[in-house]
Amino acid sequence: MIDDVALQAKLQPNKLALKDLAQNKDWSYSKLDTDIALYASTLLNTYKLKVGDRVAALSANRAELIILHWACARTGMIFVPLNWRLSGAELDYLLENSDPGLIVGDEKIDSLDIDNKVYVDDFIAQAETLEPLPHLPVDKDLPSLILYTSGTSGKPKGAMLSETNLDQVAANGSILCRVTHESVFLCDAPIFHIIGLATNVRPTFNSGGTLLLSNGFKPEITLQRLADPALKITHIFGVPQMAMMLRQEESFDPENLRGLTAVFTGGAPHPEANIRAWLDDGIPVVDGFGMSEAGTVFGMSVETDVISQKAGSVGLPTPNVKARIINDQGDDCPAGTSGELLLKGPNIMLGYWKRPEATQAAFTEDGWFKTGDVAMQDEDGFYYLVDRKKDMYISGGENVYPAEVEAAFAGMDGIIEAAVVGVPDDKWGEV
Repeated sequence: MIDDVALQAKLQPNKLALKDLAQNKDWSYSKLDTDIALYASTLLNTYKLKVGDRVAALSANRAELIILHWACARTGMIFVPLNWRLSGAELDYLLENSDPGLIVGDEKIDSLDIDNKVYVDDFIAQAETLEPLPHLPVDKDLPSLILYTSGTSGKPKGAMLSETNLDQVAANGSILCRVTHESVFLCDAPIFHIIGLATNVRPTFNSGGTLLLSNGFKPEITLQRLADPALKITHIFGVPQMAMMLRQEESFDPENLRGLTAVFTGGAPHPEANIRAWLDDGIPVVDGFGMSEAGTVFGMSVETDVISQKAGSVGLPTPNVKARIINDQGDDCPAGTSGELLLKGPNIMLGYWKRPEATQAAFTEDGWFKTGDVAMQDEDGFYYLVDRKKDMYISGGENVYPAEVEAAFAGMDGIIEAAVVGVPDDKWGEV
């Protein structure tokens, strides 16, 4: 299968594709292509995994996990990045549900009472002893990624995304976010999240740009990197809380951010007043809308005059993404009227892993995906997110349900867990 990385390895083999800032390790497109092939060979030949097997990951951000995901795609396997914020009981459920043939991770896997686990560094060492796997034909409509997202009952559901889905996510992001071969993305987001693993990674490699991966969001360090002329960062994605924290940092200076195409946000509503504060500094802040089940859906213009006219909007879809807004009777809502947002397109997930009833409930009879979000479209076709239909709130850019909080408050340990739902130590997002 010739994927985006393999193509760029032929077009611009020496171009910097990926840099792990914490490890200070670089990958050109040629080296990235080779390492993907080595990891794929390890999965097949060392661990004897086969098409459809799941490969889970439990680790802080590391470039090697992105490479592992690509290796799964090239071999027909399914990558399952696990949220390291979760409690032991929650992780146990995800492992039981996904039933991985292998778990790769850092020291976080020490607490897992399972046999089929390997440290990332040991996996790398094994890969370096093998020959790269040649490019093989793979059905791109097979699932290559499972992202777990909370359901209406609070029970995690694994959204299955195929390479066809992710190719469209890449195209949507590239078009809406003005991504080119000169783009440089700074990824502070955790790569178990759709923003980290798809929104940042896929458009970058699709366009032949460069991805700089950090090990977490720290406002002061992020601002230093955005201001560094040697890094030439053009894109940063995160939740609105991150954008707010950047502005609140003592070292914030908009003059240091002139190289940015925009500050891109999603995962939660972005207050209009905060958007206008960025515009007053001459920096585009582009809100958008996406979800684990659909990747990038809507995106605003990067032009400041358009943003100013439509501040608070999550923007427009690309031509391949269809959207409808319906009322409780299932009829389409006119412009200016709120209703549930439905989606259809090649970016929409295949379904929920081992949850046929949930999958059926998520789609209408004629194939529209029911987002559970209440939206409104204005006369010019721009979309606005209004509310959630479901009994859920957003913390740190992730869905949290009352059932989860009630369970967490069952004991003192639960109280501690509830206090940090969706909020890692590095303050990726704040309640």
